[in-house]
Amino acid sequence: MRDDVRPVHEAMTAAARGRDIWLVGGGELVGCFADHGLLDDLVLGVAPVTLGAGAPLLPRRLTSARLRRTGVEQVGQFAYLTYTTR
Repeated sequence: MRDDVRPVHEAMTAAARGRDIWLVGGGELVGCFADHGLLDDLVLGVAPVTLGAGAPLLPRRLTSARLRRTGVEQVGQFAYLTYTTR
């Protein structure tokens, strides 16, 4: 997705008919939705792997002022952290 995500969001919302929409495609895509206030929740899956280097999760800063933790769940060795955006 290289263009404005707002028309795509409208189409996705209409197709979902009230159900949740799950974005998959990386931090840049999620960041574009967040830039336009179109991101309600952020669910982060944490795996038990230590990396020496890498790219940031999102190529934007979503500060704690914009996020409120609403859930923590453990599934096997994975942890899922849920945040609501403001």
